[in-house]
Amino acid sequence: MTTTDDTPPLEHPVTAAQRARRAEDFQLRIADAITAFSGSMIFVYIHAVAFAVWMLVFEHSPWPKLTLIVSLEAIFLSAFVLIGQNRQAAYQQAKADHDFVESELELKTHTELTRQIHTLTVELHRRVVTEGNR
Repeated sequence: MTTTDDTPPLEHPVTAAQRARRAEDFQLRIADAITAFSGSMIFVYIHAVAFAVWMLVFEHSPWPKLTLIVSLEAIFLSAFVLIGQNRQAAYQQAKADHDFVESELELKTHTELTRQIHTLTVELHRRVVTEGNR
């Protein structure tokens, strides 16, 4: 589908740029995949079932190992949460910067249009007054 200059883009330019940058970086793609999976209900279900089966079937005293495993997993998952927060903060800053530049350009355009309208109004008024005095 082609777009004309009148058609707004389907996504914010900052979103498109960030998506392209993240798609090029293998480490960022891995972090995104882990963050997406660990933030899903499937992740919760898998863990609930896996820990229940492990505690009931494979271990007689699961608490020391369970504590170690859950603590290590929490450490790694918190790192991925921070990665996600950093990504969101970077996106918000880039979007804010882009939007600021765009709004400044719009303000400049509106100011110029206002000046031109004022000039035309003054010229029109001058001609009406001049022709009215003849």
